[in-house]
Amino acid sequence: MTGAEFGPLEPYFSGQRLYGDDFSEEEIREWYEDEKEGYASLGAKDRTTYRYAYHSLNAVHGFRYLPERRFARALGLGSAYGDEFAPIADRIDEVTILEPSDSFVKDDVQGISARWVKPAADGTLPFADHSFDLLTCLGVLHHIPNVTYVVNEIHRCVRPNGWALMREPVVSMGDWRYPRPGLTKRERGIPLGIFRDTLVEAGFRIAHEAPCIFPLVPKLWHVFGREAFNSGLGTRLDAVLSRMLRRNLRYHSESFVRKFRPVSVYWVLTR
Repeated sequence: MTGAEFGPLEPYFSGQRLYGDDFSEEEIREWYEDEKEGYASLGAKDRTTYRYAYHSLNAVHGFRYLPERRFARALGLGSAYGDEFAPIADRIDEVTILEPSDSFVKDDVQGISARWVKPAADGTLPFADHSFDLLTCLGVLHHIPNVTYVVNEIHRCVRPNGWALMREPVVSMGDWRYPRPGLTKRERGIPLGIFRDTLVEAGFRIAHEAPCIFPLVPKLWHVFGREAFNSGLGTRLDAVLSRMLRRNLRYHSESFVRKFRPVSVYWVLTR
C-alpha cells in the first residue's frame, strides 16, 4: 500500500505523527467508549481461562532494573487483575488499579491491599501529584488516543525518585481503519521516536530501553502450547532476535522482509 492510498492519514501510517494524539474532546470520548471494554471482550474477563502471559518478559526487561527497596504505593494503569505485580508483591504495601472495565475488580492483588479506580475519558489521572513510588503501564497507552497528555499525567503522579515501567507496540499493528482479528477497534502502535521524545519531554529519565516481542518467538512457543514470555528461554531468545533485527523496524511495514523485526519496546523510567 502506498502513501497515496492512505490519503490524509499518510503521516500517521508513516510514523511521522501519532494518530489520535491531536483529537478533539469529543473524538477522545468516542475512542474511550470504543475501547473501555475492548481488552475484557477479547477474553480476559473470563478468570477461569485467563492467564497472565508476560511474567518472564517483565522480569528480564523491567523488575530487575528496579532498586532493592519497598514501594509504599504502586499504580497499575490498565492492569486488569493486577497479575503483573506478582513477582514483587512482597515489596509493595498498597496497589491501585486504574481500569475502565468492572470485569477485573476483586478484593486484593496477590494478597496486597488493593482498590480499583475508573479512569476519566480525557485521560486525566484522578490522583494527587507525586502519589506513587512505582507505576506500571504495560501495553496500555496504544489503546489511548491522547498519549502525550496521559504520559505527562503519569509523570505528574510518580514521586521524585519513583519508577515507572512501560511497554508498548511501536509498529502500526496493521491498518486500523478496518477490523483486525484479535485486536480491539482502536488500538494502534506508537512510533518509537515519538514515544521516546514524549517520555523525555514529560521529564522522565530512561534507565533502560529494550526492543522486544519478535513475532516468530511467541508463534513457535504456541505450537507447543506454551507462552513464550512466561519462559526464561523464550524471553532470552526474543531479546537476542529483537536486538539483532532492531534496524529492520519500521512503523508500518509494507514488505515481507520488513516484518522480521521486534514490534514492541520496554522502558524502565525514573524521575
